[in-house]
Amino acid sequence: MDKPGFTRRATIGMVAATTVAGATAAQQQGETAMERVQGIGGFFFRAKDPKKLAEWYRDNLGIAPVPEGYGGTVWHTEAGTTVFAPFAQDTTYFGDPRLQWMINFRVRDLDKMAAQLRAGGIQVYIDPQTYPNGRFARLADPEGNPIQLWQPTG
Repeated sequence: MDKPGFTRRATIGMVAATTVAGATAAQQQGETAMERVQGIGGFFFRAKDPKKLAEWYRDNLGIAPVPEGYGGTVWHTEAGTTVFAPFAQDTTYFGDPRLQWMINFRVRDLDKMAAQLRAGGIQVYIDPQTYPNGRFARLADPEGNPIQLWQPTG
């Protein structure tokens, strides 16, 4: 179960601030920094109809599907904070307890993205609260996988 008063939204802001502060302190002390990954290189998951689901993500969220050959265009993301956060197995944060993951996408304008999705007949819930690290919304893809949208502050 998740800790009372502790939200994953708050984690995004804390992790970003801690990561920057920790890296800066190590550099100032002349320590050799540990080699680290640079970001998420892919997100792989099972789907009932992979082609149809890839098309849904392309058409509704602008995520280019994996090209059929090495010369094709792939989805490029903008640099920014990425939170890697395992949750307790009995968390209710993802909704359906049978689902093992939830993805969070950074967006530039949450209201415009929600309007675009709603125009396509997709239900989107925008959290009415603005957090120190930004605003959030929730939706699900056609197979019921939870998606969180995040418009960072600033």
